[in-house]
Amino acid sequence: MADHTAAGEILAAGAVLWRPAGRGAQVALIHRPKYDDWGFAKGKLTPGEHVLLAAVREVEEETGLRVTLGRNLPPVRYLVEGLPKRVDYWAALVDGASAPFVPNSEVDKLEWVPVSGAGRRLSYGHDILLLSAFSAGPRLTAPLILLRHASAGSKSDWPKGDHSRPLDARGKQQAKMLARLLRCFGAARVLSSPTERCVATVRPFAESEGAEVEQVDALAVFAHRPKKAAKQAAADTLAHDAARAVSSAAADGRATVICAHRENMPLLLEAACRQLGADVPAGPPLRKSEFWVLHRAGGELVAAERHHPDGNEEDVLSAPATRLSPAGPGGRPPVPPAGAVPRLAASPGSAATIPQGSAASA
Repeated sequence: MADHTAAGEILAAGAVLWRPAGRGAQVALIHRPKYDDWGFAKGKLTPGEHVLLAAVREVEEETGLRVTLGRNLPPVRYLVEGLPKRVDYWAALVDGASAPFVPNSEVDKLEWVPVSGAGRRLSYGHDILLLSAFSAGPRLTAPLILLRHASAGSKSDWPKGDHSRPLDARGKQQAKMLARLLRCFGAARVLSSPTERCVATVRPFAESEGAEVEQVDALAVFAHRPKKAAKQAAADTLAHDAARAVSSAAADGRATVICAHRENMPLLLEAACRQLGADVPAGPPLRKSEFWVLHRAGGELVAAERHHPDGNEEDVLSAPATRLSPAGPGGRPPVPPAGAVPRLAASPGSAATIPQGSAASA
């Protein structure tokens, strides 16, 4: 398999595979006869391959197991023949319908080992540290995915109402790729702004999972910046309702994908993080078809990552969950009442401005 490198760095991906076992869990360790070592399933990205797809593919190629990716783990870095190598890892739950392991040229043994005893079997220190990171957090998590719609051309070039503006050719390709990427995190409820460009962005994923795209009016935005007080009040109410909808989804606990707009995405991310009692993860605004994955467990944010279908290495940003400073009952700031929601600037040239307050970027 050809190496995929970025800025002189060899890129690879893998997972800590786990399954329930009694009151605890077991992790899968693989043996490579070429090196006579024990470790976790991983492998190099092929040229142009997205890291999420590489992680799932490499696991299945080496073990025959199909997995659902959970929370992202710290990347592992080391030198290979003098070149730096980065391996991105995820906790991954094994699909119970997977076929039995069949020895192959790369991996001749697979053993399920209790988490508590796996460290004694691992051949490398960096894998022991990875196991510690896996053990330190929750095994089972549920993703809340916040997605900005795919490419839809220019508003000024569309002769009809902005609500009906469709995806352009590039956007349709991005939507197909997004369906593959989102499936890495398993089946999910799908919520969307009712605008055509948002619904079309998540339709391929929903269809692949046999799910319905639930259109949520509150996730829409005004086509133009409100100029009159009455329209501004309506925009404020829409922003408040959007924050409520996302807060409800964050608290629900089910795997959920939410597709919305550049204008309201900062508000949605803020509302989700506030509900989960965490700071907003650092990073620039999402580009078209880019998405945040907020991994939740026990009503809290435990990890976050962001991805773009293009898969450029600078877009694979992982962020640890940082807890909010206490602010109000229980230390968790509530979603603000309607009158306190910041005004949503919905013009094409400006994104919504969300005061950070105690939720400074992590």
